[in-house]
Amino acid sequence: MLIDTHCHLDFPEFDKDRDEVAQGAKNEGVDYIINIGSGLLASEKALELARLYDFIYATVGIHPHEADKFDDGAKTRIEELAKKDKVVAIGETGLDYYKNYSKAENQKILFTYLVKLAVDLRLPLVIHNRQAQEDTLKILKQAMPVKAVVHCFSGDANFLKECLDLGFLISFTCNLTYKKAQNLRALAKSTPLKRLMLETDAPFLPPEGLRGKRNEPRYVKFLAQELARIKETGLEELARVTTENAKKFFNLK
Repeated sequence: MLIDTHCHLDFPEFDKDRDEVAQGAKNEGVDYIINIGSGLLASEKALELARLYDFIYATVGIHPHEADKFDDGAKTRIEELAKKDKVVAIGETGLDYYKNYSKAENQKILFTYLVKLAVDLRLPLVIHNRQAQEDTLKILKQAMPVKAVVHCFSGDANFLKECLDLGFLISFTCNLTYKKAQNLRALAKSTPLKRLMLETDAPFLPPEGLRGKRNEPRYVKFLAQELARIKETGLEELARVTTENAKKFFNLK
């Protein structure tokens, strides 16, 4: 059993064969898929998918790229969506100082709001962080206790230690399989297995050998194989523990 804890099946890359992709993942041993909301429309679509498939769950969130457009109407709608059945987390949310599609101050306002919403609703957080480690930690520390996963981990060793010290989970994607990902593999090796989850971030970041193509939830198996190698454990044990971690984190039945 494997769980893809972060993908975007609502994205247009899957418009032509979404059902085939979803069912194909299920047939290849991906027992649960968490479809991540990255904006209001994406969150609504994630919820629609969760209603269509018993093995798909949704999160609702607004990506930091969308922060400049965040207003009271968005607050009202995201709060409504967050209370729906099969919504298992708030996110993705966080800070992205790499692309800076939205102003840093607006990103912090949005992130702070969504962190508070998660705490108020007793839901976990799916964190996006890119070149914003200090501000990300500052906002999260002010809201503790917070239940969170740092998705598509790309920080340094100090950031990893701080996240682990705060009790957060860490999620790596299929870019862990890339030939030049030695630093990422070192971080994965130093992360306790009980704190790891698996994700594809599909349609992005396909595994080595499929680069340039669309990523899919079923390819989480390649990530699992690589992590088992890095952690020097059997694939079955890696799958068992990461699945248990995800079930507990997202409160999956």
